[in-house]
Amino acid sequence: MIRVAKEEGFAKLFSGANWATMRAVLMTIGQLCFYDQVKQTLLETPYFEDNLALHFTSSLAAGAIATTMTQPLDVLKTRSMNAKPGEFKSSMDLVRYTAKNGPLAFYKGYIPAFARLGPQTILTFVFFEQLRINFGHLPK
Repeated sequence: MIRVAKEEGFAKLFSGANWATMRAVLMTIGQLCFYDQVKQTLLETPYFEDNLALHFTSSLAAGAIATTMTQPLDVLKTRSMNAKPGEFKSSMDLVRYTAKNGPLAFYKGYIPAFARLGPQTILTFVFFEQLRINFGHLPK
């Protein structure tokens, strides 16, 4: 960190922070909100009950949705962090540069990102639901 601050400037320590913050917001929405929404929608069908299959399916969908929502910001964050000082004039300059390669440029690395996030989301919600089922809610 000291080397980066000395050689590239203090601001370089925070390059990509704006993209990382926006990504974190979308990740939270993608995982938490969509897990509940998918779970509720699946429970309304005759095919699912409140069991492990429902929790697995809902969390798999939430992981896929979260990855799809955050991947463009992940690409922009990585490019921003790896950019040389002054390479991009603004955030919009970075977006335009990436867009020149087509819309799929924003999804570069999608498969590895989902391979990391999918299992993490599944384990998080399956454990959460098993704790909820086995230990219940706090009495009122």
